[in-house]
Amino acid sequence: MTLAGTDMKTFQNLEETIRKAIQKINGKKENDICRYLPIPTGGYMHHFTMRKMKTEEPKILSELINRYINAVEKPVSVVPKQRAARGSRKRREGISFSRHELEKLLTMAKRLGDQDMVSKLSPKKSLAAYRRDLIISIKNNEVDEKLWQNYMESVAAAADDD
Repeated sequence: MTLAGTDMKTFQNLEETIRKAIQKINGKKENDICRYLPIPTGGYMHHFTMRKMKTEEPKILSELINRYINAVEKPVSVVPKQRAARGSRKRREGISFSRHELEKLLTMAKRLGDQDMVSKLSPKKSLAAYRRDLIISIKNNEVDEKLWQNYMESVAAAADDD
């Protein structure tokens, strides 16, 4: 393993420092020492960060390992940084309905004649489906303004996504 910008002696010293640290904490692999190396943002060093420091800043990594593991009589494991719970970024604002409940709401909106509510509750069609429906309505000599409006909204939404 050759390291750019690092002489072989520095790398050998780092490897020896890491080996001593692993023995001192009774670890099995190099990544085990990460839990004993604190970082300024809180918590312990991630193994990717240690791997990067090993190639880019071996002297600083060696100093950290000596300071927090080798020079201490009994190394102390760093408390992990608090992380957000899984799924914590999910939006919980909307009301969720089952398919059956949505169909009931849709039929009620149709009975009342509330076209705005019908369009909001109706399942969204793809651009191709709107195009197909428009072609069928043209072949039948029918004009459906709502279908045209939905098609235009779908085209605008597709343009925004691109």
